[in-house]
Amino acid sequence: MNLEKLPLPIQKLLIPEYSGDVVYECIACSAPYALDQFLYTCPQCKSLLRLKDQRFHELKKIDGTVWREIFDYRHMLREEALQGIFLFKELLFPSIPLQDVIYLGEGHTPLVRSNPELSSIVAMEFFVKNDGLNPSASFKDRGMASAISFINYSIRTRGLTEVLGICASTGDTSAAAALYLSYLDKKIVRSVVLLPKGRVTPQQLSQPLGSGATVIEIPGVFDDCMKIVEQLAERYQVCLLNSKNPIRIMGQKSYAYEIAQQLEYNTRELVVVVPVGNAGNVTAIMEGFIDLYSLDIIPALPLILAVQSVHANPVATWRSTGTYTPVSVKPSVAQAAMIGDPVSFPKVKKLVEDYYAEAFLTVDLQEQDIIEGMLEANRHGHVVCTQGGESIAGLKKALSQGIVKKNQTVVVDSTAHQLKFSNFQEMYFQKNFPGGYNICPQDTFINKPVQLEASSAAVAQYLHLKEK
Repeated sequence: MNLEKLPLPIQKLLIPEYSGDVVYECIACSAPYALDQFLYTCPQCKSLLRLKDQRFHELKKIDGTVWREIFDYRHMLREEALQGIFLFKELLFPSIPLQDVIYLGEGHTPLVRSNPELSSIVAMEFFVKNDGLNPSASFKDRGMASAISFINYSIRTRGLTEVLGICASTGDTSAAAALYLSYLDKKIVRSVVLLPKGRVTPQQLSQPLGSGATVIEIPGVFDDCMKIVEQLAERYQVCLLNSKNPIRIMGQKSYAYEIAQQLEYNTRELVVVVPVGNAGNVTAIMEGFIDLYSLDIIPALPLILAVQSVHANPVATWRSTGTYTPVSVKPSVAQAAMIGDPVSFPKVKKLVEDYYAEAFLTVDLQEQDIIEGMLEANRHGHVVCTQGGESIAGLKKALSQGIVKKNQTVVVDSTAHQLKFSNFQEMYFQKNFPGGYNICPQDTFINKPVQLEASSAAVAQYLHLKEK
């Protein structure tokens, strides 16, 4: 829809002019730093950074109901830079000009109502936010759209002639980083990813390779890869694209904004179920709802239900015991969440202390429940990944414990597309899971192709068809 066809009072607000005053800010000592560099930890105290708009209070001059109209009408425009996560530019990253925004089709993924049979199995109706429908088939595209737009902006404004984007990954981050970096000028930008050898699905490995990235496999687990890229970011001029980068987190706040918009901004009695890996996504989602609440766009902060596997559950253990201790991970089908020392945990802790003291709950799950949560959901019309299965199984457990009530509105996060994790489905169907997973496949969930001779009679006989 063209701008001139929209109501006159709202027209002048739809193309964002507000640029804010965005800086890096230390979450511990509050020291600010300019955005004229790639920075990940505080130079003074080494704590994590967040992005802070020092003029955010000016946005409160616009009433919350008007903000709703701005975002809803803006969704109807044909302005390319505003079609993705930057539809919420004033809240998300106002200092990035529209000319520098990289849009590859990310964001605005659907809320899909749970199938009636699946609702009965889980014991309540809920919605799946299907982030597997992003360009690289995972939620990581939200953060990469923000981070790579910032790189694009930095190249133009700082005259950079060489940029190396690097990340550690269990699959999804590397796919998103490689995809978005490949859109930039290859004479300037290089893409490198570090993966734990043998711990990334073949489907996920194919993605950064297909996007032309340099893929380095090392022995160990994700945490080992992360230590290496952190050291590189400290010592060399590289752009770190993991969630330690606060600009990555900024883009992922769009998930919260979209849920609010899709639910017509009614967040009373809302529960958002999030699988936790490196804790960047749950951080971003909490921060996103805080933005909306502080501007009176939503009436209340939702309850956040964080879900982990018992094979990698430092956040769940912290919430139940009050003590945070990194854990040694065991094999998990929720492979993207197989992280024993989440880099963004300090941010989660501070957000819980400041805003979500009574509204941040956790459950941890057996691997059997996670894989069967995925299989059950996908048998009923969904396309969730293993982390999505983790979310659904987590909701079911929370209901049984009375943590979540049936009268609440629940959105579960499926972070990636089912096909990225089809190897786990195959291992289940073939009953060949390695022992470390502690999974015993049940025949009720197994589905295999049937071999028949090439004749209609053989097919009809197998299917017990009756003649007309």
